[in-house]
Amino acid sequence: VQLQASGGGLVQAGDSLRLSCAASGRTFSNYGMGWFRQAPGKEREFVAVISWNGGFTYYADSVKGRVTISRDNAKNTVNLQMNSLKPEDTAVYYCAASGRYLSGSIYADRYDYWGQGTQVTVSS
Repeated sequence: VQLQASGGGLVQAGDSLRLSCAASGRTFSNYGMGWFRQAPGKEREFVAVISWNGGFTYYADSVKGRVTISRDNAKNTVNLQMNSLKPEDTAVYYCAASGRYLSGSIYADRYDYWGQGTQVTVSS
């Protein structure tokens, strides 16, 4: 499956952004989906996960309460709504698909496909 992430940008602290990830090539509902991010000089970290049917979601503590992950299997998209953004949210955000873990996973090595990333920069 091919993944294309979009929606990043430069915003101020407290603003909102909605990231989208469009999937193509295979049956989207066969995949658990996740969002990860990587800040300069840091390792890639888990942000949010959603199961194949949207029935299960889970968030990193650092974003819980500010971020909502959702998916539309009819449109082959997964979204990440981010509110109350902080400078520490600055990173490249990646969407990922797992065919082995239909509930998704917090571990990056459990994903089979990755998007190219979209930059989010939050100024103070």
